[in-house]
Amino acid sequence: MKRYICIHGHFYQPPRENAWLEAIELQDSAYPYHDWNERISAECYAANSVSRVLDGENQIIDLVNNYSKISFNFGPTLLYWLEAKAPSVYAAILAADRESQKNFSGHGSALAQVYNHMIVPLANARDRYSQILWGIRDFERRFKRAPAGMWLPETAVDLQSLEILVELGIRFTILAPHQAGRIRRLGGRAWRDVSGGRIDPTQAYEQRLPSGRRIALFFYDGPISRAVAFEGLLSRGEDFANRLLGAFTDDRDWPQLVHIATDGESYGHHQGLRATVAVRAQDCAIFLRRPDLSCRRFRRAALPRRRFRQPPARRLY
Repeated sequence: MKRYICIHGHFYQPPRENAWLEAIELQDSAYPYHDWNERISAECYAANSVSRVLDGENQIIDLVNNYSKISFNFGPTLLYWLEAKAPSVYAAILAADRESQKNFSGHGSALAQVYNHMIVPLANARDRYSQILWGIRDFERRFKRAPAGMWLPETAVDLQSLEILVELGIRFTILAPHQAGRIRRLGGRAWRDVSGGRIDPTQAYEQRLPSGRRIALFFYDGPISRAVAFEGLLSRGEDFANRLLGAFTDDRDWPQLVHIATDGESYGHHQGLRATVAVRAQDCAIFLRRPDLSCRRFRRAALPRRRFRQPPARRLY
């Protein structure tokens, strides 16, 4: 049975520009950098565009653009800053999406994001529509393609927001496991309660909306995501790899997807440069020794829609 791994990074910074100057003023707390955007870019965004692969003697054996290997979204306000102030990093992000399309049968690594980091369900209908549309249009201008997925800030969601996503052509989004309430098999009648984060995150789910339209939902692995973000799991590449592999089980008789989602800044800024995925070659070997495992993006693993018709796919209401 096929197995897949997907790592999603949500990269975002709030606009720090002085509204009168349209520029970021000196921020002493970001020393030795001019401001926090510059500091985080150096520690994370730039570092992940040329991530070092090391051998057992800490010698660099390769440089990798991590963005081409993972799933990611960048907030439009951050991309606006990168385009102007870090053009080489900005270009590497766009290039990574083009490269990922070659690697993953035409599916790009980049997802769109609501334009500002607005909690979508708290907005009125007009603002929701505007923010989602702006995020899509900004994505199309930069990446030269339509987005298949969209990241919702804090994964906050309701049915009205999902309706707008589908109306504007979005096919899937990513949610936290505690946001699922109940599920049932496609074509089934019996519901099963999965509240409290008990949903199985290793498969895709289909949400049927009041309008009759449908959208795919992916619930990330909560414990592993927390370990990456807050428990230092990135300190050793081997521990990270083993934790991901440990989420698979032979008890499941369907294609399994292990996927995590965290702030992208976890990889280099939140936990220091030791977590910039400068992975040792032997740490990667644990993946290479597994012929049944594909380190691919979840859109390659779970779309097209025939994946949802394979049991035991579920429908949520």
